[in-house]
Parts: sequence; C-alpha cells; structure tokens
Amino acid sequence: MNNKLLKKISGLFGYKLVDKNYIKNNRIIENTTYLTIDKILNFLFSDKKINYLIQIGANDGLRFDILNKYIKRYNTKSILVEPIKKSFHDLMDNYKDYNNIIFENVAISVNDQITHLYKIDHSKEEKYKSEHFKGIMSFDKNHLIKHGVKKSDIVKEVVESTSIDNLIKKYKIDIVDLLFIDAEGYDADIIEDFLRTSLMRPIIIFEYIHVPNKKLKDLVNSFNRKKYLFFSLNENLICFPQEKHSFIKFN
Repeated sequence: MNNKLLKKISGLFGYKLVDKNYIKNNRIIENTTYLTIDKILNFLFSDKKINYLIQIGANDGLRFDILNKYIKRYNTKSILVEPIKKSFHDLMDNYKDYNNIIFENVAISVNDQITHLYKIDHSKEEKYKSEHFKGIMSFDKNHLIKHGVKKSDIVKEVVESTSIDNLIKKYKIDIVDLLFIDAEGYDADIIEDFLRTSLMRPIIIFEYIHVPNKKLKDLVNSFNRKKYLFFSLNENLICFPQEKHSFIKFN
C-alpha cells in the first residue's frame, strides 16, 4: 500500500499520519536549540518567581520530569497529581525525603468525564524499549495505538477524578505561580476549566501536540481574552499572564 493511499484511509477514520522527518527534525532541534524550557524554568525558580506549583500528570517524578530538580533544589511548595497507582507510589517514593509536597492520586477532569485511563500492561512494558512508552497513558485508547502500542498490550485502570477547581478548594490555595500539565491530549480541557473557574493567573506550561485542533483553537482564543502571552517551545505552549511579561527572559 503506497503512502498516499494510507494517508487517505487513515483520514477517513479521523487519524492523521505525521511525517517521520517532521518528528526526527523536531527532536534534533529540541536537543540543540538555544532556548529551552529548562532554561526558562531555571530563571523563574532561581529568581524566586515560582513559590507554589501544581503539576498534573506527574508520573513517577523522574521519567521525563523537568520539574523534579527544581522542586527539590528550591523546596518549592507543590501539589503533584498522578492518577495511575503504580506511578503514584513511585512518585511518592522519589520524593520521600521532602516535606514540601502534597500528593494526589486522582485524574483531573471536567464534570467527572474521566473514570478510567488506558496504559500499557505492566507485564508487557519490556517489549517497548523506549522509556517514553512507560509514561504513556490516556483516556483515549487510540492515543496509545497511534504511538505504536499493540491493542493486546493495553489495559484499562479505573481512576478517581476531581476538577481543578475542587483540587484548589480542597487545599485552600490562594496563589499558584505555575500550572504544569502533561495530560496526553486532555490538557486543553483542564486549562479551559481552570480559566473559567479561577481568578488566579499562574504561568501555564502544557504539551499541546496531542490536543485536538478545535480545542486548541478555542484555548488560544481563551488565552487572548484572558490577556495571556504565549509561545511554543519543544512541543509545549509556554503561557505568561500579560502583567508578568517581564518574566520572559531569554539570556
């Protein structure tokens, strides 16, 4: 089957094949670009701009986790949210010597939409050599399949859920400086709900590449209405409230 025909067939089912060169080129740039998320975070934390953060989709606290070293180095007050039980227990273990952390074993969702998540069967993880696969979980089974996970290797885990608003009310939080989200495509739903229910204006960082186009377009419109400045970097959107524009420094 030629590539053009395959793209047409996949399009009928709502999927879009991403050019391999695009992915490879993106990774080359990510690994060599001057401006990185790490550089931005280093400035924000070292300049004491981040004193309280919420991380949604914290996984085990180590795998592809850019916040770990800053939370530990600056003893930043943090709420770390992870719905998958095994990852959650690993997360607590990786921060066991720190008393500045609140752990939440829930999924953040809107109107209790999420009751379960799909993940790779733990007994099948060794088939997938890349560490990236072990962190893939989603409310949408097709998200895993598009990443190359076989249907027979996918299992469903029932999870508890709460809204971002209820999470904030539970701990009576007045100020959040950073909202960091990696929800494998559900990011826009969480942020829209946050912008609708909260008057707080944190810096927001989230992975946008898995967000459906219509939802991302709506979210961008919301950012503009809420007077947020934003730019893309390493497949993430970095969003600053307009009044914090002085925080955007690239040196």
